[in-house]
Amino acid sequence: MNISKSIIAGFVATIVLSVLMVMKMKMGLMPELNAIKMMTTMAHGMMGTPANPLVGWVMHFMIGSVLWGTSFALSGESLPGSSYVTKALFFSVLAWLLMMIMVMPMAGAGFFGLSLGMMAPVMTLILHLVYGTVLGLVYSKLLGSSEHTEA
Repeated sequence: MNISKSIIAGFVATIVLSVLMVMKMKMGLMPELNAIKMMTTMAHGMMGTPANPLVGWVMHFMIGSVLWGTSFALSGESLPGSSYVTKALFFSVLAWLLMMIMVMPMAGAGFFGLSLGMMAPVMTLILHLVYGTVLGLVYSKLLGSSEHTEA
C-alpha cells in the first residue's frame, strides 16, 4: 500500500463526502446531524480552539485525508476483499463504527448518535459507504492498477 496515494484518495473522498453533507444541509435533511458543527464544538470545548466552523472543516479534512487515508494504507492488505473498493468499503464501515461508539457520544449525540434520531446512524453509514467507494476507486486509479489487488 502507498500512504501518499491513499492520503490523496482520502482527500478526494472527503471532497465528495463534503459536497453530499452540504447538499444534505441545503435540502434541510436532518439539520441536527451536522458533523462540522459537532467537530467545531468538540475542538472548542476540549482544546480551546475558536468556535469557528473553519476549525470543524479543517478537522474534517484532516481526519478524512490524513487519518483515514493513512489508516487505510496501513491496514489495507489485511482487510477482506479482492479489490481496493471492497477493502475501502469494509474500512469505511469500521470508521463509521468508531464514529458511532466514540465520537458521537463525545459530541453529546449519544451512542450511535441516537439522540439525533433513528436516521442518524443510517445517514452517517450511507455517507461513510460513499466515502469508502470513492476512496477505493481513486486509490486504485492512482496506483494505476486494475480493480484487483496484488494480495
